[in-house]
Amino acid sequence: MRLIAIFFLILIYSVIINAQSSNDSEDGYLAFAEVMPEPVNGMAELIKQVKYPEIAKKAGLEGKVFAMAYIDEKGSVTDVKIIKGIGGGCDEEVVSVLKKAKFKPGQNKGTNVKVKMSIPFVFKLK
Repeated sequence: MRLIAIFFLILIYSVIINAQSSNDSEDGYLAFAEVMPEPVNGMAELIKQVKYPEIAKKAGLEGKVFAMAYIDEKGSVTDVKIIKGIGGGCDEEVVSVLKKAKFKPGQNKGTNVKVKMSIPFVFKLK
């Protein structure tokens, strides 16, 4: 009985250790940092750079595009993935704008770190 209890404790411990190491992110990008990245010129300026695609305008497409931006320790966007898109060229426009953007890097304990963050973009016809 005692051996079974020890076995389960070891099993639980190994599951916890594996979960912690996978939370540190397999790709090296953290989900959170003490200081999260932010666009150098501010989020409002970043949003101004997004142009409403003509195809989306003609189709009357509206909605939110959620993008995952991977920002390295220098503040460069290394990758962008669309989490939820609306199509009509809007998703591609968001990717294009984010890949050109420069960010103030995220920080933990005063050290720059890689961070992945979700950024929503709203497309609304006037």
